[in-house]
Amino acid sequence: MIIRRQTREICIGNVRIGNNQPVAVQSMTNTDTRDVAATLAQIERLAAAGCELIRLAVPDLEAASALRAIRDAISIPLIADIHFDSRLAVAAMENGAQAIRINPGNLGGSAKLARVVAAAKLHGVPIRVGVNSGSIEKDLLKTYGYPTAENPQSLIESALRNVRLIEDLGFHEMKISIKSSDVLTTVGGYQKLSKLTDYPLHLGVTEAGGLIAGTVKSSVALGILLSQGIGDTFRISLTRDPVEEIRVAFELLRSLKIRERGPELISCPTCGRTRIDLFSLAEKVEQYVQTMKTPLKVAVMGCAVNGPGEAREADIGIAGGHGVGIIFKKGEIYKKISEDQLLEVFLAELQKMEDERQKS
Repeated sequence: MIIRRQTREICIGNVRIGNNQPVAVQSMTNTDTRDVAATLAQIERLAAAGCELIRLAVPDLEAASALRAIRDAISIPLIADIHFDSRLAVAAMENGAQAIRINPGNLGGSAKLARVVAAAKLHGVPIRVGVNSGSIEKDLLKTYGYPTAENPQSLIESALRNVRLIEDLGFHEMKISIKSSDVLTTVGGYQKLSKLTDYPLHLGVTEAGGLIAGTVKSSVALGILLSQGIGDTFRISLTRDPVEEIRVAFELLRSLKIRERGPELISCPTCGRTRIDLFSLAEKVEQYVQTMKTPLKVAVMGCAVNGPGEAREADIGIAGGHGVGIIFKKGEIYKKISEDQLLEVFLAELQKMEDERQKS
């Protein structure tokens, strides 16, 4: 059983963070924020997949102004990602950002930070203090060295220094992130930081890579931390369509039995008996179930002979080969259909089960 680290609680829009609230899944758009239509379309896809917090880049005042139209049209809280320019942080909050991510040390001095904090107080907007291995102050690097798995102290000290700057301005609605592209530095840093503060923590491995490398690195680092009760929000960072980040995030939470959203998909790794395009079939089913909410167990198997028996615990599954497909439930054959209609009929059965469970 995972025992969650106890933290203070903050609210980002209608999402409560920390203090034993559910670990929240976050992503970031990769559209041009100034392109409102494209950004809204991507957020809609992310929300359908289960994204609970969305962060947007705010590179200029035009992007900050666009936040108003975006915020008014979406159902999940909007976080503005700010670098260097305090004016953008203030403008983002004026235009509806429900949280901001900043590195206080790169905003240009205490006066500019004070203006940002004053705006956060005025608008009731929490601040994420985010520091990365590449943004640590020079004096801390000189004192502690570059952060490593054995010595992440400069990363931790940078975060706590910036938190204290904001606390000195009478503001405490914060969460903290300390990201590294190295898995073990990420793990060690968050483990130590979690013992030094009770602020909620946002987890992530920065610059993790593409689908495979990014999934592996993020799952290892975040899986270790979440299994130890560390982490209140997180993002799986992938050089990929951000919807993929949400898919990986919820599979990670499911594997740790922290949260469950939608069906669990099981599929065989294929072998010489496979006589069906299982890769394509499994991918299409996986994409479909991402929009479902009922916690079913769904199986996609390559062998019609052994598939139902190997996946007998599945609520529903498919297998096929040689032009014939079967749909089975709890190990028993439910329907036999032609292979070319298998996917269409199976998705219809999935939707029927979803509708029935939602009504009950």
